[in-house]
Amino acid sequence: MPSKLKIQISGQGLHDITDLIRRELEQTNKAEGLCHLFIQHTSASLLIQENYDPTAKADLESWFNRLVPENDPLYTHTLEGPDDMPAHIKAALTSSSLVIPIMGGTLALGTWQGIFLWEHRYYCGDRNIILHISD
Repeated sequence: MPSKLKIQISGQGLHDITDLIRRELEQTNKAEGLCHLFIQHTSASLLIQENYDPTAKADLESWFNRLVPENDPLYTHTLEGPDDMPAHIKAALTSSSLVIPIMGGTLALGTWQGIFLWEHRYYCGDRNIILHISD
């Protein structure tokens, strides 16, 4: 049965949610299967990325901000502020869902892989992720 996770976000950037997802998986007692994650927003995304060296996270954030700047004169969708259209573009370039194998009762992530919610806006508040564990 899918569950909805409300995740409190403190602002723009990559937020490591690996431990939260692991705790949710532990409650299912599932030894094998797939962990499906889906974010219900168009200005945030999900990502599997390096979780060891924080400079990797900082470089990704800086690179994307340079790639998709605020206040680009090409944007016509500007009613919700200068960070909104760049957030939609960043979300389109990344992913709204992830599927991670479960092996031996744990997420089959690589040694330095973590699951991140990437908030593309300056928004602070709750973001919703649907989590579904399947066979």
